[in-house]
Amino acid sequence: MWKEKIAINGPYDFDLALSRLEMDPLNQLNRFERWACVPIYGEKPEVATIQAIGTTDQPIFIVSGHQEATKEKVLNRIFTIFQWNISLKEIHDHFLKTSLKDIFILHHGTPIVLDFAPYTTVVKAMIHQQIHMKFAIRLTTEFVHRFGFQMDGVPFYPTPETISQLKPEQLRDLKFSQRKAEYVIGLGQKIANKELNLAELAKLSDEEIKKELVKIRGIGPWTAQSFLMSGLGRANLFPMADIGIQNAIKKLFALELKPTKEEMLEYSREWEPYLSYATLYLWRSIEPQAE
Repeated sequence: MWKEKIAINGPYDFDLALSRLEMDPLNQLNRFERWACVPIYGEKPEVATIQAIGTTDQPIFIVSGHQEATKEKVLNRIFTIFQWNISLKEIHDHFLKTSLKDIFILHHGTPIVLDFAPYTTVVKAMIHQQIHMKFAIRLTTEFVHRFGFQMDGVPFYPTPETISQLKPEQLRDLKFSQRKAEYVIGLGQKIANKELNLAELAKLSDEEIKKELVKIRGIGPWTAQSFLMSGLGRANLFPMADIGIQNAIKKLFALELKPTKEEMLEYSREWEPYLSYATLYLWRSIEPQAE
C-alpha cells in the first residue's frame, strides 16, 4: 500500500467534479467525505483512491494505491484523468471576458474529468447514441455489471477481448437494439484484433482522429468528439449537435427557439481555444445542482 500527497495549482473544485461523477452510478465515491475510487485499466487492473483535503483555491489530495511497483503509472494516469496539469486560472480568466462570464463565476474551478479509460469513452458513447439519458445510463450500468468485473468493489468495463466474444443476442437481452449491439461488439473486435490502437490514435490531431474514427461502423461525429473531449481531454471541442448544449445556449441567450448551427458558431467564436470548457460549463448550467 502506498500514499502520496499531491498539491496542485488552484482553482480546482474537486467537489463540483465529484457532483458530476456522481451522475454515473458506476462511479464509486462519497461527495461528502470527498473521496473517489478510480479504476486503473491496463494489463493488470487496479484501483486507486483520491481523497481531497484542500480547498478550491489550494487543492491538496491524498492518492493511494496497492502496488508500489505501479505507483508512478497510476499517478500519471490520475494526473491525466483529473487534468491536474491544466491551468484552470488561465481558462477562467479567458471566459471572464466572454458571454459565459456569469456561468464561469458560478462554477468557478470546475475541471474536465476524463473517463477512466479512452476505450470506455467510445463504448459508452456508442451505447448513449440517440436514446434518452436515463435509459442510456441504465443500459450502460447493466452492460458493465453483466459483462465487466469488479475489483475492491469498483466496477470495470468489460475488456475489448471480452466484448469481442459477445453475441448480439446477449446485448439484445439488455434492451440493446440489434444495430447497437453489433456496433459495440464490432468495436471490441477491432481493438482486440489490434486493427484499432487508441493509444496510437491519440498522438494525432483532432481532425485526423475524427477522420479515422468515423470510418468505424457505429461511430459518427458526436462519438468522435466524445472521445476527443472525455477520452483524451482535448481542449477545443464543441459538439453543436448535443441537445444539452443547444438547450443551455437557448437558456443563456433567452432564445425562443433552439439555436441554429450558424448562431452557435457565432456565439462560440469568443470561447475559443477552450470550447471544451465552454461545453462543460454550459452543461453545468442546466444540470441539477448538488446541495
